[in-house]
Amino acid sequence: MKNNNIKSAYLGGGCFWCAEAVFLKVRGVLSVTPGYSGGEKEDPAYEEICSGKTGHAEVVKIKYDESRISYENLLEIFFSLHNPTTLNRQGNDVGSQYRSVIFYETEKELAIANKVIDEIDKKGVYDDPIVTQVVPLEKFFEAEDYHQNYFAKNPEEAYCQAIIAPKVAKFRDKYSSFYRDEN
Repeated sequence: MKNNNIKSAYLGGGCFWCAEAVFLKVRGVLSVTPGYSGGEKEDPAYEEICSGKTGHAEVVKIKYDESRISYENLLEIFFSLHNPTTLNRQGNDVGSQYRSVIFYETEKELAIANKVIDEIDKKGVYDDPIVTQVVPLEKFFEAEDYHQNYFAKNPEEAYCQAIIAPKVAKFRDKYSSFYRDEN
């Protein structure tokens, strides 16, 4: 029997290792898969993505239970994890592969994404306007195995300690009602 509450969201906000580590800690999220979307090349490799020439963005596919967390809540968390006002850049990561992007599958998701962006802009959360792209999902390509569960597999690595761990801690502090310890 199919569970109609199981949905997928496709979000890109810089490094997919960071997004994966945080979204795996969200109540109602069933799985997070790093990958690539939004480009021209069929089944691209990480090295090709890093060149910035394929047009793909690093994204995560978030499989979630809509009865436990809403798409809107996922987007609110997403916008708190990265700077959606910088075009093709997140910190030291520069290039279109690091752009802020929401890939939607339904008109409902499009409407929710636009609503959340409007609300954040109206609240003045950021000094600059949000430049996040909101585009239809065409294809999603799963990233290579070594990208899957990267933070869990490499917690002592310098990048994980300096960049990912603080993002997970920030999420835990800001969204404690959505945080889960298990995983």
